[in-house]
Order: sequence, then C-alpha cells, then structure tokens
Amino acid sequence: MSNIDFNFPSLAALFAPRSIAVVGASATPTKIGGIPLAYLLRFGYAGRIHAVNPRGGLVQGLEAHTSLSAIGEPVDMAIFAVPQSQVDAALDDAMNAGVKAIVLFSAGYAEVDAEGEAAQRRLAAKARAAGIRVIGPNCLGVMNVAHKVYATFSPAPGVGRVKPGRIGLVSQSGAFGAYAYSMARDRGIGLSMWATTGNEADVQVADGLAWLAQDPDTDVIMVYIEGCRDGARLRKALALAREHGKTVVAVKVGTTALGAEAAASHTASLAGDDAVYDAVFRQYGVLRAHTLSEFFDLAVSASVAGRAPRDRSIGLFTVSGGVGAMMADEASAAGLDVAPLSAGAQAQMREWVAFAAPRNPVDITGQVANDPSLMLRSARLMLQDRGYAAWLGFFAAAGASDAFWPVLRELVGALRAEFPDTVLAISTLLTPERCAEIEALGCLVFADPSVAVRTLAAMVSAAGTGTAALAVDASHPAGTALALPSGTQSETHSLALLAAAGVPVVPHRQVATADQAAQAVAALGGDIALKISSPDIAHKTDIGGVVLGLRDGGAARDAFDQLLTRARQARPQARLEGALAAAMVRGGVECIAGVHRDPVFGPVLMFGLGGIHVEVLRDVSLRPLPASREEVAAMVREIRALPLLQGTRGQPPVDLEGLIDALMALARFALAAGDSLESAEINPLLARPAAEGGCLALDALVVGRPA
Repeated sequence: MSNIDFNFPSLAALFAPRSIAVVGASATPTKIGGIPLAYLLRFGYAGRIHAVNPRGGLVQGLEAHTSLSAIGEPVDMAIFAVPQSQVDAALDDAMNAGVKAIVLFSAGYAEVDAEGEAAQRRLAAKARAAGIRVIGPNCLGVMNVAHKVYATFSPAPGVGRVKPGRIGLVSQSGAFGAYAYSMARDRGIGLSMWATTGNEADVQVADGLAWLAQDPDTDVIMVYIEGCRDGARLRKALALAREHGKTVVAVKVGTTALGAEAAASHTASLAGDDAVYDAVFRQYGVLRAHTLSEFFDLAVSASVAGRAPRDRSIGLFTVSGGVGAMMADEASAAGLDVAPLSAGAQAQMREWVAFAAPRNPVDITGQVANDPSLMLRSARLMLQDRGYAAWLGFFAAAGASDAFWPVLRELVGALRAEFPDTVLAISTLLTPERCAEIEALGCLVFADPSVAVRTLAAMVSAAGTGTAALAVDASHPAGTALALPSGTQSETHSLALLAAAGVPVVPHRQVATADQAAQAVAALGGDIALKISSPDIAHKTDIGGVVLGLRDGGAARDAFDQLLTRARQARPQARLEGALAAAMVRGGVECIAGVHRDPVFGPVLMFGLGGIHVEVLRDVSLRPLPASREEVAAMVREIRALPLLQGTRGQPPVDLEGLIDALMALARFALAAGDSLESAEINPLLARPAAEGGCLALDALVVGRPA
C-alpha cells in the first residue's frame, strides 16, 4: 500500500481551487450550467470566476469566454455542465488551457451501459495522461464550505447553507450527499468540505478521505460507500486518517456475500462482502453507522468529544429509576462495563439521600428538586471513586427549566475541568442555543438516553480495535516469493506449503502403497488416520475417504485398499496420489483458520472456533492482510467463544501465543504467495496448552489462483 500516491497538489485544485471556470455556463440560475455560477457569485467565492459559453456575451453579469483557452490565464478547476456529446471537446480545450481539475456533472457513462463504460475509460485515460484530475462523471460535485467553493448543481445550498465546521463529508452517491447536506444544515452541524464522487472515473472516495485526513480544517470525516474497486487505496486513506488523528464515520450499503458460491472452503463463504468491509473498518478504528441518524450522531459526538472513551467502563447517573434501568440494559447489551461504585461511595450517597439507589446506575431521585447541588456532588463522587472512561447523566426536562439550567451548566463545566480524560454526555431537553453551549464545553448532548448509550458504545468499540501498526513481515522464510500452481492442492502438498511457512503441522507421511501405510503406523506410533490424497477431492469425508483409529499394520493395509477403491468409484476421473497417514491428536479446542482472496481487498485472514461455532453460529473474525501481530491477537480475542480458549470447567487455557504465531505464519504464507493464492484453509487447527504441544494444523487445503 505504501506506493499509493494521492497527488495532493492536484487534489488541491479540486478541493480548494483558487480559480473556477463553468463550462456550459447558463444565464438562467436554475439550470445545471447556471446553478454553480449563481452559487459562486451569490455566496462570495473569493477566487477568480469565469463563465465559458461558445456564444459569448454576458452570463449572470460576467463576460463569457468562448472557450477555456480564451480565458488566457491559469484555471484550477473547470466545471463541465455540458451534455456527454460535448465532453471530449471540452476536455481537449481544458488540456490546451492547462486546467488542473475537472468537476464532471455529465451523465451517460458507466452508469448506462458497456458503451458508456468504455467512453468513461477513454476519458479517464486521456485526462490522466494530461495530469488533470476528474471527479465524476455523473456526480453532484464539490463544496468547500470554509472557502465558499460551490462547484455543484445540488439544490440543497440554495434552500439554505450549512455553517462552516470541522466535519467533512464524502459520498459516492449524489442523492445521499445532498440529503446528508440538508440534514447537517437542519441539525445545525457545520461542515468543512462536501464532495460526491459519482462514477469515480478518476477521483474516488478514498482520495477525498485522504485529502480530509490532512486538511487542518477537518477533525471528523463522514464517508458514504456503495462499493470499492481499489481496496488498497481505501485502506491507505484510512491509515492516513488514523495517522493524523482524524475520526472516520462510515456508512457502507450492501451486504451481499460475494464469495458464497466458493465450495472449496468455509473461508470464502464466511468472508463475504459486508463482513470484509466490517473487518477493514474495525482494523482502522472506523465508526460504522447503519442509519442516517446514527451517521450524524457518531460524527457530531466524535467532533464534540474529540476522542473516544479510553475503555468500556461507563458511569450512569439518573434522576429516574426507570430510565436508569433502561440505560443499564442498553449498556449491558452493547458490551459496556457498568461497574458498581465502591461500598464507601454508596454509603456516602445514602447519607445524602437515604432512599437513593447508589450502585450504577446511580439514581439520586427527584430529591434534586430540593437540593440541586446533589447533581454535581454525586457525579463528582462517581468519577472520583471509579474513574469511568465515560459518564452519562439523564436529567429529564431539567435542561428546559430556567431554574435548573444554570445548575446543569455548572455541573458540566465542573466535570469537564476536573475530569478532562472522561467522555461526558448528558440526556435532557435543551434549546439549540443551550445545546451549543454544552457542546462547546466538550460534553455530548442527546435527547434520547438509549441513543446516547449506543453512540458511546460504538465510539469505544471502534477505537479499541484499530491500530497504527499495520505492517507484517511479508517475506517467505526462504527469502523468496511463492508461485503456487493453479487449482486445488492435495492435503499433503498443502501441509508441506504451510509447514515451510512456519505453521506447526501434525506429524504425517504420504503413502503410495498398502505396505507403506502399514509402515506408517509403526513410524508415527499410536493411532493414525488414513486419508485419501488427491488434488481433485477436497472434501474427503463425502466419499468415505477417511479411516480413523488405525493401530496395526494389517488394518492400515486394508484401509489403504478400501480408500482407493472408494475414491475410484466415487471420482473415477480424480488424480490419486495414494493416502496421507497422520498421527491422531486428541484433546484441545478445534479451531478454523484460513485466507481467502477478496475481490476488493485481496487476501483476508479468518479465524474462529470449529464445529457448531463456524457451521451454525458463524463465530469468526476477519482481518485484511497485511495485519500486525496486535491485529491478529485482537482477532482471537473478539470471537464470542473466547472463554473456551481461556479454559473453562477445569480445563487449562490453550497456548494463545502459539495460536497467534500459527496465524501469523499463515498470513506470511498468503502474502508470499501473492496473486497466485486463491485460498488456504486449516480445518481443524487444534489449539492446545503449551505443555501438551501447543497448536497443530490437522488438515489443510490450499487452492492456487487460476492463471
């Protein structure tokens, strides 16, 4: 990913242009060619504005140029508001005039048919060769609110402009972008930049994200994604945002499992489209929203708080027992830690109010009406006692009361000053002016306490998973990259490939005759399993291709002959390599691990527990590669069945470090194989205590990518 260049000088011409020309400028302010010109003039854009119309004359008070070349001075951005049939000629004109960036409103390209897609490719290649950046086609354009750039024909700014702020928004969909702009305006949310990328012939959502990651006027980045063609580019942009301390809030629509038809392994069907996006967002600490309301709740909260809670602990304060119980239920369902106050702190609160409920949630009751100081005293005691990472107070309608408003404002100001590392939130009814005053103190405000809990939980969940250390050693142990043959590899070859990469594998032997099978029993010792070996038979049990519990040579000979007979009957065309004799290993916890090539993000590592956990519960975690050891360790910790690995009902814990070592070795193998790998799966991967030998791959299947 490190070789991706976002070319920020050229993006500056697009997102912060010093001069703008409207090609197809119209004297009618309500036409597509007239709207952006009217906005620029009406809203006070400070740069040079040029109208371009082949008929010349006056256009909205400006002397129109007949072409871009006729302007006679450099132009950063050209807005193309012309039919598709005129775009090629306009691009030639822009190339001659030295235009740096184009906002292409015109439709009729890849969104229409194959012919339009081919035209779009030709257009993009031509602009790229000339060093011109293009956003679109089929887009609503760009707005830089702080610089009063309105390169859009969306009607939303005409109804009312958003105020300047520190939240940037990039959307693939113009309709969604316009609606989100209107929502931001109506909710009083300030924006720094707004961009819609349309068909993404050149500039993608990732480019806008990367620009905002380094924009000093932006703290929070909102992103709407329908799909992605360049996963590495998106990951690089997300890494830039994390590197620069910017919070990213994303909406990703579409939950189709792209790999569900792949029959060779579980990994492909489990690593579906939406699951991989979820893993990418988790890897980079992205806050994922699933509704429009949540999209803005998370963005505003991240902007106001400036950070996520440092851990999952939360203190809940209420003046209503029922609402307190509701908040506690929400917090528990969201995985937050609602730890009770110490006995001493609870006793202190009962001295203040004998009938208070002081555990957590803390219900100080309606007694605050008689003694408003109880609110600050109780909240202060909670944070002094437990140091919660987040604190949420429910105050009913107190915020609307002129009598209680000063008390509430004093409470928030005091808590912010005394506990600067705690994320503060209140739920009450406030006027827009009072809400702005509380938010200016760095405290989140919600009308609905349940929304408050879910928002805080989403913030801490995302912040707790991402890491800036995203590199992993991609070299093969031998120091050279692997080139796998295409197609399914036999289990013997699969185990050999993984063992060479450092994955611990079960003791085994390839046997070509019945006599060799008998010899393997003595060589391996104890019980052995005998499995048919063929690159054409991926699921051996389906044809009776596995015999277990062989202890003597005679049984092994008979089993070998049976396996080959069954294989020839069930798969007469299969290439048979004999059988694999493997030591039978008992105990431990059966896991599954694999790598599957996602069409967008490339190799994706999967881990989970085997059996019902993967077959029915789909209890797995995913990470796109490369991933750091910290990320792989986080994969292991986030599965729901983790307690089985940590030891339950008297069972010792497994060797988690050895398990992580095996996953890292699998990741190295996948990266070394590169584009030649389609998938690799270890099922089962047996996790055992270190004293019992640690982790072992008992079965493996490697599939090379078709040439």
